[in-house]
Amino acid sequence: MGLKYVETVKSIILTLLVTLSMLLTFSIWTYSPPFELIEQSPPVDISIGNKKKVDEIIKPYKVVFNFDDELKGTTDSDKINRIMDEITEWEIADFVPVNDNFDAEERSKLLRTSNQFTLHFQSEIPLTVYDGVLSIEKPTPEISFNQIMVEWKPDNTAMTVYFISKANQKLYSAKMKAGDYQSFYGSVLTKGQELQEYREVKPDSSSYLVVSAEPVEAIKDTFWKEEVSISKFRNALFSDANSVRTSQVGIHHEEFADNHALMNVYTDKKVLKYTSLTADSRELAIPSELLLDTINFVNEHGGWTDEFRLAYMDPKSRTVRFQLFLHGLPVYTDSSSSAEIVQKWGGNQIYSYLRPYYILDSPFSNEKESRLLPPGTDIAESLRKSDKVDFDAIEEITPGYFMKSDAKVYNMEPAWFYLINGNWSRYSPKGLGGELLGLE
Repeated sequence: MGLKYVETVKSIILTLLVTLSMLLTFSIWTYSPPFELIEQSPPVDISIGNKKKVDEIIKPYKVVFNFDDELKGTTDSDKINRIMDEITEWEIADFVPVNDNFDAEERSKLLRTSNQFTLHFQSEIPLTVYDGVLSIEKPTPEISFNQIMVEWKPDNTAMTVYFISKANQKLYSAKMKAGDYQSFYGSVLTKGQELQEYREVKPDSSSYLVVSAEPVEAIKDTFWKEEVSISKFRNALFSDANSVRTSQVGIHHEEFADNHALMNVYTDKKVLKYTSLTADSRELAIPSELLLDTINFVNEHGGWTDEFRLAYMDPKSRTVRFQLFLHGLPVYTDSSSSAEIVQKWGGNQIYSYLRPYYILDSPFSNEKESRLLPPGTDIAESLRKSDKVDFDAIEEITPGYFMKSDAKVYNMEPAWFYLINGNWSRYSPKGLGGELLGLE
């Protein structure tokens, strides 16, 4: 009788085990542990100032027209911008090399020709970077320029554009299709004829130098001392801001560091220098890549706190410098501060990054004081007579600002500046020379 129910009991036990197994499996699948919600930390905002496009950073600082031996020109940023607005609408095509050994004498001869105007830039510019500003028909090779000269023919609509490289001693030409010559005449040449009278100050030299023959109006300005928080630069430049060590090196010197980088902050000058400990390189940089890398690097943390423009680039040392501008004129200062952003690159990484962290955001007064600087021809004549300056070595004479640092404000004094062998100096009528301001 017992044997009769053995199989039945086995079946019941097996059924119960299968059912229990299914229940356990279902429980595992559907079980949700009572985890507490973890609050996510808000993202760190590393935006310091503004992002900028190429045409806002690379601009000509001077334009000179030659109308049948009558020179007109300006350093007024608004007037130059209006001319550039027209040029960027034109189509440029048919690039050809003209001269691979274009020395100073040949360059001066070309710039002295009539029926042309020339845009002057502070630095050599890779055309592959600037072709996003100009309407260039086809991709261009890795060439650079620091002057653009547009030549027109009064009796027809043909125009030629020359790209001049002083550093590489090269000359390229291309064709410009202005479309409507009457529009070109009305929008560009008419504007050019309304500009100030300019005059060549070294007519017998192989170096072509023209300056204003009329007084130059500039605004004397003053700004309250304001600065960007150093913590913003720490958050932007270091990969992990929480791992950064801070130390006070001196009264006006702070140091921020992790295992990969170092940032020195000089609080009296309102200047910082960030250095990567692993990114040094001696290789020659490709100019277009170097320039785009430097612009993108500053854009990544919105580092354009004021108006900065490209002033210098050297692929050999992998160095790029941007100059502070105010009211369309360059700003220079002495060793008490800095008016430049300077980057050096190692491979595809930033090696050093030197810049001011003050900001010209709050004018001392809403009333602008206008100043008249003497004509550039007067400055040139004074420098010519000086026994402290080699006048033949002067490459450029231009108006700008000298920034003086006071206890609470920055004073922007309009002044004349001249360039010799890569060094900018402020013209001083008392010393008939000037004070050295920086390296080109």
